[in-house]
Amino acid sequence: MISPTFRWKHLSSAKGDLPVPPGSDQQTLCLVGDVDRDGRADILIGCRNARPALVWYRQETLGKWRVYLVEADAIPLEAGGALADIDGDGDLDIVAGGDYRHDAVYWWENPYPHYAPDKPWKRHLIKSGLGNQHHDQIFGDFDGDGKLELVFWNQGAGKLFWAPIPKDPRAGEWQRYVVFEGAGEGLAKADIDGDGREEILAGGRWFDYEKGRWTHALIDPAQSHPRIVAADFDGDRRVEVVMVPGDANGRLMLYRFQEDPRRSENWHGEDLLKTEVIHGHTLEVADFNRDGRPDLFCAEMRRWTAGDDNPQARAWVLLNNGSGGFTPVEVLRGHDWHEGRVTDMDGDGYPDLVCKPYNWQTPRLDIWLMSNQPTEASRRKASFR
Repeated sequence: MISPTFRWKHLSSAKGDLPVPPGSDQQTLCLVGDVDRDGRADILIGCRNARPALVWYRQETLGKWRVYLVEADAIPLEAGGALADIDGDGDLDIVAGGDYRHDAVYWWENPYPHYAPDKPWKRHLIKSGLGNQHHDQIFGDFDGDGKLELVFWNQGAGKLFWAPIPKDPRAGEWQRYVVFEGAGEGLAKADIDGDGREEILAGGRWFDYEKGRWTHALIDPAQSHPRIVAADFDGDRRVEVVMVPGDANGRLMLYRFQEDPRRSENWHGEDLLKTEVIHGHTLEVADFNRDGRPDLFCAEMRRWTAGDDNPQARAWVLLNNGSGGFTPVEVLRGHDWHEGRVTDMDGDGYPDLVCKPYNWQTPRLDIWLMSNQPTEASRRKASFR
C-alpha cells in the first residue's frame, strides 16, 4: 500500500526489476554510496549464514544494475557498516563487523578502477578477539586533528571503541581505545556543542572528546539500542537528536537541550508520532519536499523471527514545518525495513528509498524512486493508522 501523497516508481528484485541478491536469507547490512566514482549511487548488501557475505549493486548506467562481488566467503556480518576512504586513494572503502558468532571487524579495499563482477576485494583486519558482535560503525574526525577515525560497537565485549586510522591501515590490527563500557548500539555524529568538531551519538548518549579523554551525557536511558540521526530541524542553529528503538518497540523521539548539553538533565524529548514504533530499524534525514528543511524517514521491520511478526509494518515521511514541528505521512505499509537508506538514486534531485529486508521474502532488494513533490494539502495530512 502506497500513500497518494507522494508518487513513487517501485523497482523490486521480486518483480525482476533488479537482480536478486546472491547471498543469504538473513540480510544484515545495507549501505549506499558512489563506489566506482561515476557520479551515480551504488548499493552494498551484506548478509550472514551463506556466501557471498558482501556484494555491491553497481549502477553501470542510469537505472541498470549489475551485482559485483566484494566478499566471497561466508563471514557472518552484523548490521551496520560504513564507507570511507581508508587508504587515502580517493575512493570509498568498506568497513563491517561480525555478528554474535564472530569476533572481527574488517575493511575491504576498493580496487578502483579495476573491477570484475566475480573478483572479490582484498580484505584487511581491523580488530579480532575480546568479544563477538559489532552492530554499527561510523567514521569521523572526533579529536579535531583533521584525520578520520573509526568508532565501532563491540556488543560481546560491552564496549564502544575509537580507532584512529593508522598510517598503514593494511599492516595489521588498528590501535583502539575505549570510549564507553556498557550495553548499546546505534551511531551518529554531529557537532552538538557548537565547537566546530564532530562528536559521537551512541546508545542514547552524547560523547565528547576533551583534553585527551571522553566525557558523555545520557540523553535518554530508554534509547540504549536506537537508530540515531541529528540535524538542526528547527533553524535555531543548534543540533537536535532523533532516536527510535531499532530492535525493540518504542517511541520516535526528538531531543533538544537547554544551556549545557553536557548535563543530562538539560535534554528533553518530544514524541513525534504519538504511537509506538515496532522495531524501527530505519531512520534517515532528507529533504523530501525540497523546501530546504531536513525531514525524517522512519520505518518498521516486518519480520525478525520465523513468523510474520509485524505484517502491517509502517513507513513514514515526517515533513518539517520549519519551527520544530513535523507532519507525519504514512507512505507505505506491509514491507520490511531493516537498515533502509534514503539517497538520490537517479540523479533527479529527489530523495529515493532503498529497502533491504532482514528475513522477509529474502533474498530481496527494493527501490522506490520519487517522482514528485507533495502538494500543500498533503503537507497537512497526517496518518497514524
